[in-house]
Amino acid sequence: MNQPIFLEPVFQERIWGGTKLKELFQYDIPSEHTGECWAISAHPNGQSIVSSGAYQGLKLGELWSRHPELFRSSSSVFPLLTKLLDASDDLSVQVHPDDEYAGKHENGELGKTECWYIVDAEPGAEIIYGIEATTKEELVRMIREGEWDQLLTKVPVKAGDFFYVPSGTVHALGKGIVVLETQQSSDTTYRVYDYDRRDAQGKLRDLHLEKAIDVTTVPQSYVPASYTVSEEKNLKKTSFVSNSFFTVEKWEVSGQAEAAEQAKYTLFSVIEGSGELRHQDSVYPLKKGTHFIAPVDFGAFALSGELTMIVAHE
Repeated sequence: MNQPIFLEPVFQERIWGGTKLKELFQYDIPSEHTGECWAISAHPNGQSIVSSGAYQGLKLGELWSRHPELFRSSSSVFPLLTKLLDASDDLSVQVHPDDEYAGKHENGELGKTECWYIVDAEPGAEIIYGIEATTKEELVRMIREGEWDQLLTKVPVKAGDFFYVPSGTVHALGKGIVVLETQQSSDTTYRVYDYDRRDAQGKLRDLHLEKAIDVTTVPQSYVPASYTVSEEKNLKKTSFVSNSFFTVEKWEVSGQAEAAEQAKYTLFSVIEGSGELRHQDSVYPLKKGTHFIAPVDFGAFALSGELTMIVAHE
């Protein structure tokens, strides 16, 4: 029977990053501008490392290619990427391509459909989600004339909110938000607008308007998500989204809970609380900021404590 695969995250510094990944998760971050924790990642731009067990020291991408029996996936690359993002400042307004466009224009990279679970949000925090333009022509005109306040749809957020962000959606995290993001394993972003900010060298960051206009879905508007909730003994599951890219749920454990074998390899991220994972004859401590994969044939297991986890699979 397979054991859980615990992972060490990789951190990425960003112009908009801060220190909340240290404050909330006690991570040893590289600087006071740490924007992203790539928690479960096999992407070449930042790979998680197996932190213990038989595969300790392997990059996740190496584990994927050397031990396909752990995953039994039809994908040629590890298809998912779990991140934590600290938006200490507004992120640029951006849009991502789908698989077809990215494959053609970005050297075979996957597209980027993603979703956000809001872990923490300061009072008054908001995101940009969607646009007011109803045609491509109107979109081009509003971009050209800089009508950003009229073009971009702003949505207030609070901790516990969830947003599904398919490719083609114009979006941005606002200042004061920490999210757990589940996405396709892609690092392709087309920047639409960056508030005319300058980097450390005093330069404006590049925009990618031609590609952004190509891939933006028009019309598009914000539609509040709807969830389904199920409760078993001491385990509450909230199902956020399930499609051809990923299934994402929130699991809330209070006490001792039994979990049946998962049909697919499954990604777990502890975002609140602490407790234990019991599997076969082993006990593994879990705390806020722990990330692990339960491979296929993992079997039944138990969770105990007071835990909130985001759980995802293909």
